Amino acid sequence: MTEKDTKTGKDPFLASMGMRVRQLRSRKGMTRKAAALAAHVSERHLANLEHGVGNVSTLVLVELSQALECSIAEIIGDITTSTPEWLMIRELLSGKDEATLRNVRGAIQALLGSTSSFSGRKQRIALIGLRGAGKSTLGKMLSEFLGFQFLELSAEIEKFAGCSISEIQALYGQTAYRRYERRALEESIQIYTEAVIATPGGLVSDPANFNDVLTHCTTIWLQAAPEDHMNRVIAQGDMRPMASSKEAMEDLKAILSGREEFYSKADYKINTSAQSLEATFEILKSTVQRVLHP
Repeated sequence: MTEKDTKTGKDPFLASMGMRVRQLRSRKGMTRKAAALAAHVSERHLANLEHGVGNVSTLVLVELSQALECSIAEIIGDITTSTPEWLMIRELLSGKDEATLRNVRGAIQALLGSTSSFSGRKQRIALIGLRGAGKSTLGKMLSEFLGFQFLELSAEIEKFAGCSISEIQALYGQTAYRRYERRALEESIQIYTEAVIATPGGLVSDPANFNDVLTHCTTIWLQAAPEDHMNRVIAQGDMRPMASSKEAMEDLKAILSGREEFYSKADYKINTSAQSLEATFEILKSTVQRVLHP
């Protein structure tokens, strides 16, 4: 069996798996209680897993993968292990840094004909970031200044579904929500060549949808301090998704941490907590004008 860490007394594999589960949960914007309910496990069981005290039988997979000289992904059936070509592509990309992977992603998009020239995407401005960053407020101001169509993607999703976001998730689940999100995004891109799009905070959690935004829009990450995120959402009279939790701020910080690497793939970033709304809008205008009129 694998050896335990002498300092923590935990198995390194289980500790690492627990960390990945925490990161994935944060990226999805889910509290531990919500994730446990969705997975049909007890909150205590999930907490144990996240703290590296998961089901020890999982370690059998480690030993088996070592014995067969393959990755655990190949045993559990990950799609990137399903054919020889997938396996060889995985091997080529293994160990490469983020900059190299970004270039590879662009090359793949060009090869598959899914890229959009910068001249074609620069007039669609997509604002990304967590709720409370200022996407709606600044997006409306920017669209009026530019004379572009303003789209609140969440509202477009509700039009497709015929019900509210909370009803979609409660009645049909996260998978259905992502389908509606994709349809709304694709239609927005097809119809509008000049638009300012305020995207849902969790859009980056879906690689396919986020890929579309990066490919067809100039992206700007609106950052904010965790306290500002929380206060702005509460000021809007909306207490979800975390204001009802005693660990609200900790959860919010975890979500920001889990999504930061995705948000950082935006073309530009602006910290909306660093100055007043008016000053932030001037920075946003200046940024967009440099894009439109280089």
